[in-house]
Amino acid sequence: MPAAEFERLGHRLLQWITEHLETADSRPVMSPATPGEIHRRFPASPPEQGSSLADLPAELDELVVPGLTGWQSPNWFAYFPCNHSYPSILGELLSAGLGVQGMLWATSPACTELESLMLDWSLEAFGLPDRFRTMPRDPDGPPCEGGGVIQDTASSATFCALLAARDRATDGVAGRDGVAACPTLVAYTSEHAHSSVEKACTMSGIGRANLRLVPSDPETFAMDADALAAMMREDADAGRMPFFVCATCGTTSSGAVDPTAAIVEIAKTHGAWVHLDGAMFGVAAICPEFRWTLDGAEGCDSICVNPHKWMFTNFDCDLFWVADRRALTRAMGVMPEYLRNAPTESGQVIDYRDWQVPLGRRFRALKLWLVYRHYGLEGIRQAFREHIAIAQEFADMIDADEDWTRVAPSPLSLVCIRHNDGDERTKQALDAINASGEAMLSHTKLHDDYVIRVSIGATKTRLEHVQRLYELLRSLG
Repeated sequence: MPAAEFERLGHRLLQWITEHLETADSRPVMSPATPGEIHRRFPASPPEQGSSLADLPAELDELVVPGLTGWQSPNWFAYFPCNHSYPSILGELLSAGLGVQGMLWATSPACTELESLMLDWSLEAFGLPDRFRTMPRDPDGPPCEGGGVIQDTASSATFCALLAARDRATDGVAGRDGVAACPTLVAYTSEHAHSSVEKACTMSGIGRANLRLVPSDPETFAMDADALAAMMREDADAGRMPFFVCATCGTTSSGAVDPTAAIVEIAKTHGAWVHLDGAMFGVAAICPEFRWTLDGAEGCDSICVNPHKWMFTNFDCDLFWVADRRALTRAMGVMPEYLRNAPTESGQVIDYRDWQVPLGRRFRALKLWLVYRHYGLEGIRQAFREHIAIAQEFADMIDADEDWTRVAPSPLSLVCIRHNDGDERTKQALDAINASGEAMLSHTKLHDDYVIRVSIGATKTRLEHVQRLYELLRSLG
């Protein structure tokens, strides 16, 4: 493709993306496509001869848009926010355009060093301590022991944390000789924690049978610290090795925030690694008044938060910090001959390939940098405060309603509700709203009750969209 044609088509596609996003409110939030429908819209075989992409915008409207679910719609209230922003899109465009493969410092120093800086900026933004810093504040000072890296998702961060914990607990034996050569390792997390913890135990060889799901407080749905202490004591007394605890700041089902400080103190008595999964609500700590969400984080061994959920940074972008980078790189690092190079051998640079599962990596720091540059911390805080205020107003609407009940605390931007007539009526309301195309909701179960989750955090969601959702609940519920 000639450069001039690329420039013309790129300009048109930017226009198309802008139009698509600016008109999101006018399209159904849930895709009306039926299984196999999008597949059948495309040719069954690849073209033998290439052709012009001049009609690509029209083709997207015809072939792709009917199968899109409106994650960026202001009427998106399902699962969790996966919002973005125009600055973030520009960062992703730059990453694709530059085409950097940043597996080593030497393969693009800017890719590594801007990422290190963004992790340190974010530490400061969220009020986290310097023990997680990647680069020393004083260039002439000693190197940092901790550090941060951008993972694709919190699932990868949890997996890497668990592998580092396994390596530390077995002094490297598990990674070298296999888990079977070690004592029985036991991991712990809340019964409401994300499924990625279970998946990490499966993939690491720890095994699902060696993951303990800790009961939660029946009112707050946060992990019961006393129950954790009892379970860890029982396993230790039986000759097993408690080695990993995952606390959660914003459980998927209810948005509960586990008592991380208490969990850290309990885990310390067994030498267990504590990972704080702040994927959902960790970014709220950018507001000083919501910094309580990360209480206890300073004592953790690792932390992650997701700017790609609520902080206007397009997927994928998970920030993952460790207090001891050596534990992580020993678990994840290998050095084939074909990757050896002078900067790595000098010990003066970071090679982020040793901080993650894949070898290759994109220049993801660009989009986070542009989000910070465009909004500034105060701009992000203002947007979060608006979303939280809207959520609190919606919670008040539910509390005053005679047909609907709020079933969990709602201190931030997630409100869990159910119809007073029970599960079937609640499910009917969710299905009717989703089928209408006017909004999108998802569900969970709390105390075995079917519950609608109303997650507020799409970039362009305003009070009028939440008020319309309430009207739909009243009319269709």
